[in-house]
Amino acid sequence: MAEYFQIPEVGTKVRPGSYFNVDKNGDDDSFGAIDGVVVAVFKATFGPVDKVTVLERGDDYTTIYGDGLTTDLIREVLYGGAKKVICCRLNGTGGAVASVSLTAATGKVKITAKHPGEMPFSVTIRNRLTDKDRKECIIYTGTTEFEKVYFSAGDNEAASLVSAFANSKNFTANLEESAKGIMTNVNQTAFTGGKNPTVATANYSAAFSQAEKYFFNTICVDTEDTAVHALLQAFLDRIYETSQFGIGVVAEKDNKDLDERMNAAAGFDGENIVYVLNPKVFINEGTLDGYQTAGLIAGLIAATPANQAVTHMVITRYVDLAEPLTNTQIIKAELKGCLVLSKSTEDEVWIDAGINTLINLPDNKDKGWKKIRRVRTRYELLYRANAQSDALVGKVDPDKNGKATIIGKIQGIINAMIKEKKLTAGTVTESTTYIADADNCYFDLDIIDKDSAEHIYSFYKFRFSTNAE
Repeated sequence: MAEYFQIPEVGTKVRPGSYFNVDKNGDDDSFGAIDGVVVAVFKATFGPVDKVTVLERGDDYTTIYGDGLTTDLIREVLYGGAKKVICCRLNGTGGAVASVSLTAATGKVKITAKHPGEMPFSVTIRNRLTDKDRKECIIYTGTTEFEKVYFSAGDNEAASLVSAFANSKNFTANLEESAKGIMTNVNQTAFTGGKNPTVATANYSAAFSQAEKYFFNTICVDTEDTAVHALLQAFLDRIYETSQFGIGVVAEKDNKDLDERMNAAAGFDGENIVYVLNPKVFINEGTLDGYQTAGLIAGLIAATPANQAVTHMVITRYVDLAEPLTNTQIIKAELKGCLVLSKSTEDEVWIDAGINTLINLPDNKDKGWKKIRRVRTRYELLYRANAQSDALVGKVDPDKNGKATIIGKIQGIINAMIKEKKLTAGTVTESTTYIADADNCYFDLDIIDKDSAEHIYSFYKFRFSTNAE
């Protein structure tokens, strides 16, 4: 895996590998793109805790986590257009698994959930009308079938039921009190004892560490808690050093003063955080706010390829804004790094400007780092070029031919991104500042990335005369 290096570290790295540095060029007033991957960190009434489950678009997350607590974050990420969701349910303290004991001819069979939580499970055991040799055990959540197993009918039903759950992802079954014989039929007998974990701020760090193992474009959390938002940015800063490039999307609710929210956005001051200023919106089914809107924006940003901007992108799910802003407020907010939702001339809700929270430029960053499109482009180039470089580590020598191979491979990535209309131009050359020696070799990448036409100025000239020349 590639790793970031600072200029004073040139030639000093211990581990063999590919190392990258980012700087700006000039002043201004075969590894393809992966889009649509979002990390969602949330609370649920069931499902694995502190463990990632990867969902493809079209998968039903409710079959794993249910639809309780903040699982609606996943729903909104998918509405935003995500192709893949890296799901991580939060753990905490005090969680307990639910169970139910079912009567056999002798003793009982205990069915126990594999994950803690308060999902309202119930169980039914009944004969099959179409197969007298088998019975079925159905576990419901509410009135919805969650899992079903079949087991042999007859004198050995208890043991057969236990065996039927051997490969279940959600439940275990065990014999109690030397259980054996025929199982008593039951109708939606409730599980008891399940308890949701109590989640604390520190539990988000554990979830972030699980997500770190996966590539992603954006990441979102199920809370408006600013302490968690700060942890998220610290996480993104840290993984940048190890060649992981992600953008966090956060929001707070309108119970905080608008100016306070603007100042909160400005406090991030980084290209890796997008702050949705006015997230309370109306949808056909009601309203969304805070983390829910941040989730959709995270999905939208991830799904939008780097050759497109999210500026003035219409969000069809939203039918109106609960907190529309004046022109003066919008300008003030965008100068503070806020992503503002506004209305188009067609009265549709859209993203006013595709910007992040970066305000104060460090010495090695230009103004392009303030824009979501250009950050996505640059992150994509870093990922693809670093992956290509990493594939060559230990495979070529740092001589003329080896360096030519490295240059050619990275140039191929640049050329591909030019064809994809993400870059205008770009070249790779051997560094003239640092000379290749031993197992170190150095290259300069001169990149011009593309932008979108977002400020269109028209000069209208009228004349008093009504005669055409």
